[in-house]
Amino acid sequence: MQYKKQDILDALDTITEPGTGKSLVESNAVKNVVIFGKEVIVDVTISNPTLQAKKKTEVEIMKVIHDKVYQKLDVKVNVKAVVPEKTEPQKKESPLPNIKNIVAVASGKGGVGKSTITANLAVSLSKMGFKVGILDADVYGPSIPMMFDVPSAKPLSVMEGGHSKMKPIESYGIKILSLGFFTDANQAVIWRGAMASKALNQLLFDAAWGELDFLLIDLPPGTGDIHLSIVQTIPVTGAVIVSTPQNIALADARKGIAMFKQENINVPVLGLVENMSYFTPDDLPENKYYIFGKDGAKHLAEDEETRFLGEIPLVQSIRESGDVGHPISLQENTILEAAFKTIAKNVVEELIKRNDDLPPTEIVRISAMAGCATK
Repeated sequence: MQYKKQDILDALDTITEPGTGKSLVESNAVKNVVIFGKEVIVDVTISNPTLQAKKKTEVEIMKVIHDKVYQKLDVKVNVKAVVPEKTEPQKKESPLPNIKNIVAVASGKGGVGKSTITANLAVSLSKMGFKVGILDADVYGPSIPMMFDVPSAKPLSVMEGGHSKMKPIESYGIKILSLGFFTDANQAVIWRGAMASKALNQLLFDAAWGELDFLLIDLPPGTGDIHLSIVQTIPVTGAVIVSTPQNIALADARKGIAMFKQENINVPVLGLVENMSYFTPDDLPENKYYIFGKDGAKHLAEDEETRFLGEIPLVQSIRESGDVGHPISLQENTILEAAFKTIAKNVVEELIKRNDDLPPTEIVRISAMAGCATK
C-alpha cells in the first residue's frame, strides 16, 4: 500500500498546536514530512517551549498517524520550539504592578486543609525573606483571620495616590485582607456570585498592598464564580492545588487542575500539595499510618505532568495552632516547619521556571454573547 504525504498532512490537521487554537497544518507548524516505505519522519516547530508541550505534541502525532493512516508505520517525530520574540510596546501593564507573583491556592473539595496550607506557606515564604500578602477569597467560609489571630480586626483607611484605600491587616509579617473582616462571624453570608465578585474586586484594587513578592489567594472549594472572577480580574501567575490522598478528594483535585489548564484560562499549575498524608502517634514516632491512602497526590501529579510539591502529615498540633491563630510553621526547628519550608522552596523553584519559560498570564475575558471564557 502506498502512503502519500497528503494522508499524513490530513491526519496532522486534526491536532491542535499547544497555545494557538489552530491545527498543526493551519499554523504552519509542520515543516517537513518524509516517507520511506513504512517509515515516516515528521519535523514540527511549535511556539510553546515547555517539555510538556513538546512531549504531548510528539505523542499526539504518532497516535494520529497510527490511527488514521496505518497502525504499523514506523513514525519518527522531531519537535522543536521557537519562541516568538517579545516586543516591549505590546506588553500590557499588570493591574497590580507592585505585586510580583500572584499564586492561587485551590482545591476541588472542601475540608482538605487549603487555608491551613495557604497560611503556613505564607509564613514560610516570609521567613525566607519575601514580602507576602494573603487575599482570603473564600467568601462563604473565611478562616484566614482566625488562623492569624486577627478575627476581630477592622482595616483602616489610608490615602494613597490621592485615593482612600484599605490598609491590610498585618500579622506575623503577612498582609491580610478578608471578607471576614467586614462580616459578622456568627451570620451566614448569603450573596449571589456577582456580589461576592464585586467585594473581592474591592479587596484587590481598593487596598494599599504596597510592594509584595507574593500575593497568595485562598480560593473557596470547587470551580465556580469566584474562581472565574479572579482569573477575569488579575493575571494569576500560577496555581497550587491542595488535596488529601483520598480518592474522592483526588477526583475533585483533578477537576481543579483541569479548570486552570483550560485553553481559555491557561493558568500554569505549579504543583500539588498532599495534606493529611499519614498519621504518626506520639508513642510510636517511627510508625506511619496512611489513613486516607498512600501517595495519592503524588500519583496524580505524575498523571497530570506537574510537580509534587510536598506532603504534610496529619498532626493534631497543626489544627490546634490554626485554632489559636498561630500557624505551626512559625515554630523553629520542627519537622512540620521543615515540611512547609520544603513546599515553599519548591513553589519558588516552580515560579522561577514558569517566569523564565512562559509569557505572563493574561487576564481572561468573557464573551457575553457566547458565554465562554476568552483571552
